[in-house]
Amino acid sequence: MDIDFPNGKKLRLVIGDITKIRVDAIVNAANSGLRGGGGVDGAIHRAGGSAIMRELDEVRGKTGGCPTGSAVVTAAGALPAQYVFHAVGPIYRDGRHGEPAQLAACYRKCLELAEERNVRTISFPAISTGAYGYPAQEAANIALETVAAHLDGAETRVREVLLVLFDAGFYQLYQRTASHSLSNWIK
Repeated sequence: MDIDFPNGKKLRLVIGDITKIRVDAIVNAANSGLRGGGGVDGAIHRAGGSAIMRELDEVRGKTGGCPTGSAVVTAAGALPAQYVFHAVGPIYRDGRHGEPAQLAACYRKCLELAEERNVRTISFPAISTGAYGYPAQEAANIALETVAAHLDGAETRVREVLLVLFDAGFYQLYQRTASHSLSNWIK
């Protein structure tokens, strides 16, 4: 599903392996210790190679990690991208402990990093919806609305955002959510 914005920007929903899609920057669903893990994080480290972890070791040495709602940047190693933005999403408790604001902050921080680096294309996974337990419907609303608000801005250099969903169920959920919450932009 493609959503075209009047300013020529595009939001795309795709099913696939985020490690195989050619973009300028890939967002990783990282943990706050930046030590690698399972799911998307593990897949990115396996596909990108050890150079990514070496850079994260340097980041950890300087900062100790990355707080929830923020992100750090590394090169992409063997991935088909220039950068990896390692975003730390919230662990879902009940939605009343700042989780929605923290999740939106992840998306905004990655888009800010993209703007700083003149990134034109960026791919996101469904941050926090795996092991961190964020309800998929709520996460979809936050992701879609945050990304759409950024793409609708006149000053953005990001041309295309891909939300890369790992299966048909997630794709359909995001598609339904987009049809409802982004109806202003869908043709």
